[in-house]
Amino acid sequence: MTDTTARVHELNLYRRYFDLVAAGAKTIEVRVKYPHLEDLAAGNTIRFRIKGTDETCDVRVLRVTEYETFEALLDGEGPANVNPNASRDEQLANIRSIYGPEKEALGALAIEIKRVVPDQV
Repeated sequence: MTDTTARVHELNLYRRYFDLVAAGAKTIEVRVKYPHLEDLAAGNTIRFRIKGTDETCDVRVLRVTEYETFEALLDGEGPANVNPNASRDEQLANIRSIYGPEKEALGALAIEIKRVVPDQV
């Protein structure tokens, strides 16, 4: 028997990225391949939250692709899909300031997302 129940993952997001997701401008979320994200799959929902607030934004996961490095991820997915307001080099620097080399060594996940607008199921 297969469990077809879509999971909801709650993840924190910085305000600058949250606003891009909420506007539908950010279609690729970058994460480290942590064990708690192993079962993240197409059809799941991610509820992004700005840490310390009640602000949330739900997205549906369309695809999850693993890359060895953040550089490979940006090259494979296109920087404009990750952050349309920053150059590739700026994004790489920003991502690496959030996740150090020991985290990047775990692998990088490109999570293709689509904003779920309330009252549109």
